[in-house]
Amino acid sequence: MVASRVLITGGAGFIGSHLADLFIERDCDVVVMDNLLTGDIRNIEHLIGNPRFTFIRHDVTQFIHVPGKIDSILHFASPASPIDYQEFPIQTLKVGSLGTHKALGLAKACGAKFLLASTSEVYGDPLVHPQPESYWGNVNPIGVRGVYDEAKRFAEAMTLAYHRSHGIDTRIVRIFNTYGPRMRLNDGRALPNFICQALREEPLTVFGDGSQTRSFCHVSDLIDGIYRLLESDVTDPVNLGNPDEIPIIGFANEVISATSSTSKIEHFPLPEDDPQVRQPDISRAMRLLNWKPKVSLRDGLALTIPYFEKALRSAEGESVISQ
Repeated sequence: MVASRVLITGGAGFIGSHLADLFIERDCDVVVMDNLLTGDIRNIEHLIGNPRFTFIRHDVTQFIHVPGKIDSILHFASPASPIDYQEFPIQTLKVGSLGTHKALGLAKACGAKFLLASTSEVYGDPLVHPQPESYWGNVNPIGVRGVYDEAKRFAEAMTLAYHRSHGIDTRIVRIFNTYGPRMRLNDGRALPNFICQALREEPLTVFGDGSQTRSFCHVSDLIDGIYRLLESDVTDPVNLGNPDEIPIIGFANEVISATSSTSKIEHFPLPEDDPQVRQPDISRAMRLLNWKPKVSLRDGLALTIPYFEKALRSAEGESVISQ
């Protein structure tokens, strides 16, 4: 057993809420801390009332206090989609710097293990393909995406500084594109955009000619990898993602097929600093964690689309009521 009591910052978000479920299922006490800037209380409302679950609404850039023993801290607090970190650039920088500092300070005070949720965005628009953990990246620090990229790069540096200077037991996961239930309808990333547009029979928005590539990992695979990393003794960063690379235009067509939609595709100008390629080298995860993704894109879409169908019906119902 990794821990008996776990703190998940950003635990009302997409990935954080799935982690909360995992630890509850494994008989751990779970404390979720979230200021709900981009998280959603509905992601964890099924856990409220469970005696093993506690929710604390708090901004982790402020001093963090959690009564009682904490065995592990999983730091997932941060806006994570381009529309979010471009709307909240300062908050993104603060949670990556001040928030990471506060969470590491709590880990030091509690003697807790610390896992940082980093991102493939630390590689920027990569000149090395696929991206191994040894690659230092190609990031524009003053571009519109720089607030997120540099916040996570700083957070990694801070995490390893605490490991080297204070002996904190740390882990760093670099998360590549992940999808599944509980993604926000207006998340702004390719998968929720495409699924919502396809279900509404609207044109799918593809930026550029669609030749830029991504790889998509189902959230169940990612959560398994994060748990394995937390259990391991690997302190260097580890990529977690699905190495099956697909052009965005091909992915759009996959979604149209999976939803039986009649939607067409519309092209728009490519956003600034949008990465042209994104594919994880997962050799380290395979070797050190005995991990690789199991869910194919086709199967993952089949597991995800019903959630979006239900969420869209609910959102449209709320819209009618509000009118």
